[in-house]
Amino acid sequence: MWRGGATAASAARALRSRMLGDPVHHPSTAILPIPSARAACSAPSAASPAPIVAEAAAASVAVSSGARSASDVLRHYGQCYWELSKARLSALVVATSGAGYVLGSGSIVDIAGLCYTCTGTMMVAASANTLNQVFEIKNDAKMKRTMRRPLPSGRISPVHAAMWATTVGTAGTALLACKANDLAAGLAASNLILYAFVYTPLKQIHPVNTWVGAVVGAIPPLLGWAAAASELSLNSMILPAALYFWQLPHFMALAYLCRADYLAGGYRMLSFADPTGKRTAWVSLRNCLYMLPLGLFAYNWGLTSEWFSFEASLLTTGLAIGALSFVLAPSQKSARRMFHGSLLYLPALMAGLILHRLPNEQKEHNNIHQTSEIAGVLRGAELWDEEERARQKQEDLKHSRRAQSRPPVAYASVAPFPFLPVPVYVSPEAHEF
Repeated sequence: MWRGGATAASAARALRSRMLGDPVHHPSTAILPIPSARAACSAPSAASPAPIVAEAAAASVAVSSGARSASDVLRHYGQCYWELSKARLSALVVATSGAGYVLGSGSIVDIAGLCYTCTGTMMVAASANTLNQVFEIKNDAKMKRTMRRPLPSGRISPVHAAMWATTVGTAGTALLACKANDLAAGLAASNLILYAFVYTPLKQIHPVNTWVGAVVGAIPPLLGWAAAASELSLNSMILPAALYFWQLPHFMALAYLCRADYLAGGYRMLSFADPTGKRTAWVSLRNCLYMLPLGLFAYNWGLTSEWFSFEASLLTTGLAIGALSFVLAPSQKSARRMFHGSLLYLPALMAGLILHRLPNEQKEHNNIHQTSEIAGVLRGAELWDEEERARQKQEDLKHSRRAQSRPPVAYASVAPFPFLPVPVYVSPEAHEF
């Protein structure tokens, strides 16, 4: 019995092996095991993170590239605006305007007003310099010194540059009108027009453009003075006069050094008709001599102390010696020496003016007058209050006297004694007489 059962069991195992196949000896015919429900549910989750990670990586790359491109665009246009504004030249204009503001102030300088004035001046100067380059694209493209500017190199379009100039010029003028006064805003607007629409085209017509440009450079100190004092006086002309006379030897030396470049650009300079350089040098020396008495005028007119007259005379004498060497031996070396001397002269002169300045008397007088007016108004209000209080006190006193002048019997003489006549009261005014 046990033997037959064993035989049947072995026969069943053989049949089962033929149906399922032997995974060892017959792997191709073997039936793979059916996965469980838990394995079937977990399989997709193991394979799904791959595309999600790929999408996240692509998104991060896109975001980083977009941020990089935005920063590149901002850097590009920021650099273009910086070059269009001629930031270093505009900073010099702002420095002269700030010096004029300090000189036009009283004993106390309004720092907020100074910042507003410098900001507005910077914006207007940037606008004027940008318009200058918009009008001179072709000329700048011919000069080695300017051919890499944003407009000749094609880094920015003329329309874009013109929109930038219009925006900052309008904003700067409006800022001066709101935070300073109309006189300062008018000087800024007139200087922009003079530089962009008179001086710029005149550079290609006649050498007188250098003198017109000197007027343009002399206006910013007046702008600063007007912003501080709200008016112009004789004292306000010292620094503008110094700037006017200083610009002529400065630009004469520059025009002599860059004659070939200016000639290629189509600009008309005095040095073109002066091959020897004598005439250019004499113009430089003459304007240096014009600056000699300015220090004395500043002291006599009460703008600075006597020390400034001594220092200004020394500085101007040094610059005149450089111009004299240019006259005696016109050359690239002497012209460059005078040019570098002019670069040192201007900041030293302005520093001396600010260091030895005296408070603007007219500004102080205006401040005292305004203070006295305010004090008078306050005193008048106090007197009026005192008079009102005294009048009210007199009225209260009169009312109290009227109340006390009636005898107490008047209220009791009618009712208890009807046969008595009604009492006649005497008014308090009668008692007073």
